[in-house]
Formats: sequence, structure tokens, C-alpha cells
Amino acid sequence: MKTIVIGAGPAGIMSAISAASYGDETVLLEKNEKIGKKLFITGKGRCNVTNACSRDEFFENIVSNPKFLYSAFSQFNNEDLIKLIEDNGTALKTERGNRVFPVSDHSSDIIKALNNALKKAGVEVRLNTSVREILTEDIKDSEKNPSDDKKNDFTKKVLGVKTDSGEKIFADKVIIATGGISYKSTGSTGDGLRWAGESGHRISTLKPALVPLETKDKWPVELTGLSLKNVTLSLVIKEKIKYKEMGEMLFTHFGISGPLVLTASSILAASDEKDVKVLIDLKPALSDDEFDARLIRELKEGNKKEIKNILGNIYPIKLGLKICELAGVDIYKKCNEITKEERKRLLDNTKRLPLSVKGTRDYDEAIITHGGVSVKDINPKTLESKLVRGLFFAGEVMDVDAFTGGFNLQIAFSTGYLAGMQQ
Repeated sequence: MKTIVIGAGPAGIMSAISAASYGDETVLLEKNEKIGKKLFITGKGRCNVTNACSRDEFFENIVSNPKFLYSAFSQFNNEDLIKLIEDNGTALKTERGNRVFPVSDHSSDIIKALNNALKKAGVEVRLNTSVREILTEDIKDSEKNPSDDKKNDFTKKVLGVKTDSGEKIFADKVIIATGGISYKSTGSTGDGLRWAGESGHRISTLKPALVPLETKDKWPVELTGLSLKNVTLSLVIKEKIKYKEMGEMLFTHFGISGPLVLTASSILAASDEKDVKVLIDLKPALSDDEFDARLIRELKEGNKKEIKNILGNIYPIKLGLKICELAGVDIYKKCNEITKEERKRLLDNTKRLPLSVKGTRDYDEAIITHGGVSVKDINPKTLESKLVRGLFFAGEVMDVDAFTGGFNLQIAFSTGYLAGMQQ
């Protein structure tokens, strides 16, 4: 068989390695001048390549259509990926939260390992090659295969691709692994989604995910660059808490960012609600009563000092000043003059600091795209289209996504392997 893979990101690279390993003559087409362009910038250049968690934990971190991924993960899981990368010359390490990185902390070493695997498998890699269209033809009744899965509704079969230069490359199988529409500068411009739509596949609503949040409140701009550790963030949608976790976050000129916020944004992307707010517990290790007791002690020790002079004992000073402002407490008021009501307002703004969410930032700041080719039009056991025989999908182009921590890359590698191995 001859297989063409479009897109040399993680899903496409693994599709090509897999197809060639199973004996296919395999051509990997990439519009950029090098492979793994988006992979190179992931994890701030360190590349959190996967997560060394258990199978159950893996699926708990999938936001969209986890059951659809059962077959892919069964065929090629996180342990398989770790072995493949290490066997191809890049040592890995596991950090907090089971996040797996190259020992060198350089994403380029992950790409080197994948390049080695492509060469070993005998994949022909063609760079600077853009695909214009997928070549297909209608299936005649006489060509219908009785062994086709009854769940499929093939009306066409794939013939190959046509490049921007006009060249036609024919193949038995074409795998679309072109990603979503996040970080367009890396080549994710939505080509695969367009081809899928043109051939009749349903496209689930696209939204930026794993992305910073914009707030209606303007005051975060005054704290731009302030990073908070060991705080708890709650995402509240229509007065119900949909996500709550402890970790790190960051104030920005437009709102909030950081690991907690990125994860919350994926929950938000899966919802169409507009009534959204965030509550931040700045002191999650203390109960309300315990924090109140701490505040009483600090005020008592401060005595005749102005409250602004003791805030640094409790908060980063800029944040403390903002908490007082939001609580309506005069920062020049003496500690021994703070009323019980003022103390309660300080407590509320410390334990439940509210922010109204305006929306997410755009795709250029999103790590992934939520939505994609509907999984209803893809066979989960093979990742072949149910509409076009010989057309397969892998990675972010499909409506599957997950939280941060290496899960999205693992989805790309697992689905790439499954799509590539089909004969």
C-alpha cells in the first residue's frame, strides 16, 4: 500500500512512522521548512511530550469525547511513546504531575528522536510542500465492499492529493493530520478542516482552548505580571462550580492566565454559557475562621500602624493594596480601628476574590483548538472516515482535546499510530 500523511506535527509524524512500520510506502508532506514546528514551541520550548499517569487518569483528563480514544490509547499508550523516544536517542524525565520532558529540557531533542524514527521506518519526508486538495472519486455500486463496516456510509474513495504546484500524488490511503487553527504561524491554518467539510464531514464548533481569559473587571491590569502560587481557582458557570483546583495563576493586562486558568478555559470552551465568573481563594490552606484569626492577630500586632504597613505580612504588597480597595477598606486607617465588618470584607475578598469572565483570548494565544471533525463521522477503531474510503484523521483536526500536562500530545501520537497502522 501507499500512504500519504499531510502535516508533520506529532500526529502526522507518528502516522507516518506507524504506516511505514506496517510496510506501507509512506510519504509525509509538510508545508513548512521543517517538521515539528508547533512541537518545537510547546511547553515553553521544553516539550511536555506526554504524561506518565495511569490509563484511568489519562481519560479523566480528556475534555472532549474520551470514549472515542479508547482504541487509539490501547494501541499506543504513554509507555509506548516514552519507549519510542528513548529508543531513538532522547532521554526523558518525569516531573511534578507526572509530566514527561526531555532530560535536556530542549524540545529539539524530541524532534531529533522522531526524525530518527522516521528515517529508521523509511518514510519519505517532503518539506515545503503544501496540499491544495484531497483527490477522491465516487464509489460505484459494483465497487462496494461487502466487508465494509455497516456503520460506514462510503460514497467516495480517496485517490491521493494535489499539491499547490499542481502535482498529483496517488495513494491508497491519505491521513489528514493538519491540526486545528491555533498558532497559525506554525502552519495550523485549518486546511484539514476545510477538506473534511468539503467532503461532507460535520465540523463541531471551533473555539480556542487552553487559553488565557479576559475579564470584565479592569483592575487585573494594575497587577500585570504578578504570579500567584498555591491558590485555588474555581470556575463558576451559571452559579455552579464546574472546575476547582489548586495551583498557579498570573494577572495580565487583559485578565488572567497561568496553568489553572488554561485548564479552566477548556471547561469553558465545552460550554456555551455566558454567565461565567472565577473565584480565587488566595489562602486555601486556611479556613475562613483560621484566616480571620490570622487577620485579627496581624491587626492586633500592628495596633496603631496604618493597615497598608502590615499587608506585606499577608499578601504580595500590590495585591494586598488591591484587596483593601475592593473591600472598601481605607489603607491609611490604623489597624486598631478596623471594624468587624471591614475585617469580614477583607476575608471575603481573600477567600473568594471574584472576577467576571468576558471570554477567552484568540486562537493565536490558544495552545489547542476545541472542536474539529465530528467523531460521529470517524470510525473510532481505525480513525477512517465513515464517508470516504481510505481517508483517515489523526490528532487535533478531530473533535478531541484535553487538559494541560502532556495529554494533548499523547492524543496526537496515539491517534497517529492507530491511523497509520490500518491496512
